[in-house]
Amino acid sequence: VNAPNGMVWIPGGIFEQGASDKDRQALSHEKPKHSVKVDGFYMDETEVTNAQFLKFIDATNYITTAERAIDWELIKTQLPAGTLKPHDSILQPGSLLFKKTKTSVTNLYDFSQWWKWSIGANWRQPNGKGSSIKGKENHPVVHVSFEDAQNYCKWIGRRLPTEAEWEYAARGGKKDKIYFWGDLAASLSKNVNSWEGEFPVSNSEADGHEKSAPVKTYPPNAYGVYEISGNVWEWTSDWYNVNYYSELASKDEITYNPQGADTAYNPNNLYISEKTIRGGSFLCNDSYCASYRVSSRMATDPNTSLEHLGFRTVTTVTATEK
Repeated sequence: VNAPNGMVWIPGGIFEQGASDKDRQALSHEKPKHSVKVDGFYMDETEVTNAQFLKFIDATNYITTAERAIDWELIKTQLPAGTLKPHDSILQPGSLLFKKTKTSVTNLYDFSQWWKWSIGANWRQPNGKGSSIKGKENHPVVHVSFEDAQNYCKWIGRRLPTEAEWEYAARGGKKDKIYFWGDLAASLSKNVNSWEGEFPVSNSEADGHEKSAPVKTYPPNAYGVYEISGNVWEWTSDWYNVNYYSELASKDEITYNPQGADTAYNPNNLYISEKTIRGGSFLCNDSYCASYRVSSRMATDPNTSLEHLGFRTVTTVTATEK
């Protein structure tokens, strides 16, 4: 199949979505496994880069979520009733940046220890105010909200992958494997940009990078998709719902081209309807989330932008033939 420039063909098929029984790091929301069939589609061989995103911005004059004035009325709807409005000096455009801690962390569930709101951080200034994407044109674009990613897709005539399409592509045709290359964690630094060392204090950079790496730095999977694990998280189109896999598995039949849950549900975050992100990032660590595993999934506020979150696009045969 002749793929559009920069994309690879992912042949359709049936697979078991969800964590392998041998994966000891799998979380409950990655289970149970369930049979899924997806039609073939094209997928970007890399995460969307700064250079590609710049073309979109130049063509449309689009302003990303992280660059817009803060809408306190919107934020208020996502917070517990009675939450006081922060001072106007804080309510300025920005995004979330990762900051190393100075000492070891005992509670790895308290994300506030390493995530900091940074005024001026956005896709153009990925490391905070005064930084630049100069020299990082071939790095994945970050600080991109779900809306930002959707608008890019609309401009280029593509869409975000469903969670099922994403995992099917990530597995590269391999069955019941923990990682896209197999089951051996010892191969991690050769295949993935992740956090190696003590998270979130020190990074040995055994894989060559502390933060994002240029696309095509690491080997592709069997379908020719690069950095499908690690580097930066990737948006999917699915709502995140902790009961979704159980609901599919209870049908005891093959689900055809699933589009995700009808509604979002996360008992740990009842104020926000979240989307599912996939793939892990340069911050994933064996002791922390190990989300470079192909079954790993996480929930994120669609209005959020982060230093380690980007996306890649997909399209179908019919869409490219129009």
